[in-house]
Amino acid sequence: MDVLGAMWGLLLLLLSVSLLAFSFYCCYLKFIHMNYDHIPGPPRESFVLGHLPIFWKMQRKNELLHQLFMQWTETYGPIVRFNAFHRVLVIVFSPEGVKEYLMSPEYPKDRTVYGQLSHLFGVRFLGNGLVSDHDYDHWHKQRRIVDPAFSRTYLMGLMDTFNEKAEELMKKLEEKADGKTELSILNMMSRVTLDVLAKVAFGMELNALHDDQTPFPHAVTMIMKGTSEIRLPLAKYMPGKQKLIKEIQESVRLLRRVGKECIEQRREDIQNGEEARVDILTQILKAAALEETRDDENILDNFVTFFIAGHETTASQLSFTIMELTRQPEIMERLQAEVDEVIGTKRNISYADLGNLQYLTQVLKESLRLYPPVPGTVRWTGKENIIEGIRIPANVTLFFSSYVMGRMETFFKDPMNFNPDRFSNSAPKPYFSYFPFSLGPRSCVGQIFSQMEAKVVMAKLLQRFEFQLAPGQSFEIVDTGTLKPRDGVMCILKPRILQI
Repeated sequence: MDVLGAMWGLLLLLLSVSLLAFSFYCCYLKFIHMNYDHIPGPPRESFVLGHLPIFWKMQRKNELLHQLFMQWTETYGPIVRFNAFHRVLVIVFSPEGVKEYLMSPEYPKDRTVYGQLSHLFGVRFLGNGLVSDHDYDHWHKQRRIVDPAFSRTYLMGLMDTFNEKAEELMKKLEEKADGKTELSILNMMSRVTLDVLAKVAFGMELNALHDDQTPFPHAVTMIMKGTSEIRLPLAKYMPGKQKLIKEIQESVRLLRRVGKECIEQRREDIQNGEEARVDILTQILKAAALEETRDDENILDNFVTFFIAGHETTASQLSFTIMELTRQPEIMERLQAEVDEVIGTKRNISYADLGNLQYLTQVLKESLRLYPPVPGTVRWTGKENIIEGIRIPANVTLFFSSYVMGRMETFFKDPMNFNPDRFSNSAPKPYFSYFPFSLGPRSCVGQIFSQMEAKVVMAKLLQRFEFQLAPGQSFEIVDTGTLKPRDGVMCILKPRILQI
């Protein structure tokens, strides 16, 4: 009887402590609400959960959260508050805010948000690579090492590889260009950009374009699923998720294992005096030696970062561009005329040719305005500020949406109209409202690489093929870590007769 009484006493004590802790937490939440509720925002769904139930409902329905942000800025203005438990996210749709927070090294990346990408379900993923590193000094040292490998001058010497891999894609597409066969443009673009990146960056022949069984494309797909899954709190404990999570973990391990072998072999070749391959990895290892640093885990972090970010984003951009062009016959005709004039029947596109494809440049920029594969970026405030007349407290997470700002009438007239002339030389510049590669010191190191590759692939596609969108396309966007066309842009291709 005494034992039973003791157990009841312990249970009551635990219950009392839990209730007391919850009461303290609710008081803390009230304090947070009082400190941040001067910032406009929609009503919270829950006192404790904040706006999270809205987010979870949209995720279950595979709806795009950025569309909700579009509605919020129309209703609540350029600065909007989002509550999740005791954390507050301030969403900024203001050029003034973009200029203040993105252009200065004073505001680091958010440790909590980007920390989720450091490890994926317990397995080291991006680690302290360029995307996830929130320590500015450490990041800056990495950037000094990597920058020479992505300079325009160095990338010009890689045009032969861009052409070689793009030609392999053309041959593959020619087999299916019968005017009847449907194929996924997104799938084909994902495979060719993976092959390009592997060869140009790391001297690897993945052959993803020709070998459906190669494990890399599947591994990358699984990893991107993982970056989406970790947004759900306690995802790894949810019923039915264990098999998926194990596959995601194995995919990350595969990528890092191959990267480690690649780095070790290249360093051995350099030490043995063998003629080094002209690729980005060689440049990075040489620069790291000059900096007298040998942090292989960090170099491996960036290997994984380049693989994931470098091919997914370009593949999505190319797919969205083709999707729009199939609906814009006048733009397609003008674009093909430019390609015919600049490229003609040539199979080898030069760097000088890319500079002369001005309208293609405009089309690719307009595609990024409407469909930025990376829809936004996050920063952390270390001090209080006033933006758009609203006080932004210190120590808060800020989110900047290139997707939303690129679709706002405030910054782009008739924003849902696909109009490449917005980016002509004579058009007004969209300062601090257009940032598909971010802005400031932490802008994407690979943006020149990405757009050179996109131009080579697009020019060859426009030179060789006519595109027709297969029936039944939804034109919807899905967020799987990066934005993609939900239906994969199913197209029917026919060989094009060049008008020279």
